Amino acid sequence: MDGFTYTVTIQQEFPQSNEPERSKSLVIELGYSQASRQSRWADRKRWVLEDILGAVLREIETRAVEDAQRKADEERAKAEREVRWRAAMEKAKELAAQEQYAEVLRAQAGQWQKAANLSAYCIALERRLEVAAGEDDAMVASAHGWLAWARRYVQNLDPLTRLPVMPTAREPKPEELTPYLNGWSPHGPEAHRGWGAR
Repeated sequence: MDGFTYTVTIQQEFPQSNEPERSKSLVIELGYSQASRQSRWADRKRWVLEDILGAVLREIETRAVEDAQRKADEERAKAEREVRWRAAMEKAKELAAQEQYAEVLRAQAGQWQKAANLSAYCIALERRLEVAAGEDDAMVASAHGWLAWARRYVQNLDPLTRLPVMPTAREPKPEELTPYLNGWSPHGPEAHRGWGAR
């Protein structure tokens, strides 16, 4: 009914009975029932099943209406979960990109600090060479060569030698999104979610 299938069973109520009246008694049962819904009708002294078939059909119609409403509610809830999941994914992607930028910044700052330390060393070596007059010419020449190499190395190491540009964020991996999803799964709104899911 209305796209829903209901199992209706009609059988003897007391098939093992030797009493003719009891063995003729029939029962109709509807499979799947919520606790509050009637799912069984049988012949009784006051009525026979033929007289109450309308009640059975009304129960089937009621179930179809309730099941259609339940299905619509589930589809609406699923659509709402999809919307919330997409919003959570967008926010998580933005936060993951911010973390990528922070990683680049920390790396550049670390390189800059190393370059600053090495640059200070080069300045100190240059001062030392200024007072090296009268020392072994071969050693002084070697130290000048070392200073020239060190300055080139520092220039290549220092991220501020060239103007830094805004890094391009790459597509984050699912495990990079997980910390920002508040329990949602990066694999979809219906995937297993943790306690924090809303």
